[in-house]
Amino acid sequence: MASYIEQSLGAGETIIARARFHWLYVLYAWGSLLLPLVVLLGLYIHAGTTQRDDRSLITWVIVLVAIWLIWGFITFARMMVRKWTTEIGVTSHRFAEKYGLFTMRTNEIALPNIEGVKIHQSFLGRIFGYGTVKIEGTGVDSVTTPTIADPVGFVRAIQTAKEFSAGRR
Repeated sequence: MASYIEQSLGAGETIIARARFHWLYVLYAWGSLLLPLVVLLGLYIHAGTTQRDDRSLITWVIVLVAIWLIWGFITFARMMVRKWTTEIGVTSHRFAEKYGLFTMRTNEIALPNIEGVKIHQSFLGRIFGYGTVKIEGTGVDSVTTPTIADPVGFVRAIQTAKEFSAGRR
């Protein structure tokens, strides 16, 4: 199945770059699910080897960790659905972002209408190479991407596409 950006390409329009989620995003999602699961399994095994007097305390701890596991599953599902349903790219004519599972939302800004591009990277983002990109357009609200890998490279692709677009006119 073709992606939204591929389906919406105009005549002569090509994809210059696509943004992708950083691997730490996926690691965090899986960690949210697997860490409480491992703790719960460890407690369950430990509960089978403890004396009867200590079982009531362990039962309460197991209930709390089970709640943590449910929260982890919700976090995992929310993060992965966002990753699977988000598409961000730059074409030879525009910046395009599509997201949503049941409803589709898009943000598109024509390259000539992009006034400014800003990168936000935390200290860890600079070390591991992730951050957000804020694209400001003329007469259009700004668009901020989710945390993506190589935001500097993505901004470079936007600038290259803008220069190429300006040279064609």
